[in-house]
Amino acid sequence: MIHEVDEGLRLLLAEEGLPGSGVELAFDPPTTDWAAKRNAPTVNVFLYDLREEPALRRSGAVDRFDESGEVVGRFDPPRWFQLSYLVTAWTNRPQDEHRLLAQALRGLIRYEALDPRWRTGSLGELGLEVSLETGGELAENRSPTDVWSALGGELKPSIPLRVTAPLAGVLRPVGPPVTEGVALRGRASFPEGPADEQRHLRYDGTAAEGDGFSSPKPRPQGRRRMRGPL
Repeated sequence: MIHEVDEGLRLLLAEEGLPGSGVELAFDPPTTDWAAKRNAPTVNVFLYDLREEPALRRSGAVDRFDESGEVVGRFDPPRWFQLSYLVTAWTNRPQDEHRLLAQALRGLIRYEALDPRWRTGSLGELGLEVSLETGGELAENRSPTDVWSALGGELKPSIPLRVTAPLAGVLRPVGPPVTEGVALRGRASFPEGPADEQRHLRYDGTAAEGDGFSSPKPRPQGRRRMRGPL
C-alpha cells in the first residue's frame, strides 16, 4: 500500500508539471549525503511517519469484481493508516527552491483525495477514498527540527502532507454465482404405489428438467391417505 500511495502522489505531481523542465522527483530521505549527490533541481517527497487510524476501522468485507462485473473474491475489512510526508525543493538558489515549492503546493492543495486514475494496485481494487491533507501540522509528537535533526541536515521550508489510505485485508476467493435451482427428493408411501417409493418434490411453473428442478407433472386425482396411526 505504501508504494501505491507513492505512485499516486507521483502521478498527481506529474499532472501538475513535476517533474519536468529538468526538475526531478524523488522519494529518498533528504539526508546530507543525498543532498551532496543531487545534480539537478529536485522536488523531494519524504515519508517520515506511518501510523494506524483506529477510528476508521470498518466491519464487513469488500467485494472484488472481475471484468464482467461478477464477484470473484472478498477482502477482509481494510485497516486505515496515515502516511505523513514532507515535501521540499532542492536547487542551488533559494529563489528557485521557493518557486518549485510553490508549484508543488499549488498542485497539492487542489485535491482533497487521490483521483481514481491515480490509485493503482490494491488501492484501485478496493475503490475506497485515499484522502489528502496539505499544509497542516506534522504528525503527532513531531516537530520540523526533530525531523531534520534525525536526517542530519539543516532546517528547510517544507510542505506537510498527510495521506490516509486503506491497507487491504486478506483476499478470500468465492465460488461462481448459483445459476441453477435445487431438486429436492422425499420418500412417501401411498396405497396405490409401492411402499417407500422415491419421488421428486415438484414445483408448478418451474424450469424444465436439467435446470435443477424436476419438470411439472399433473397432480393425481383422488384423495391420498396417509398410512399408519395418526
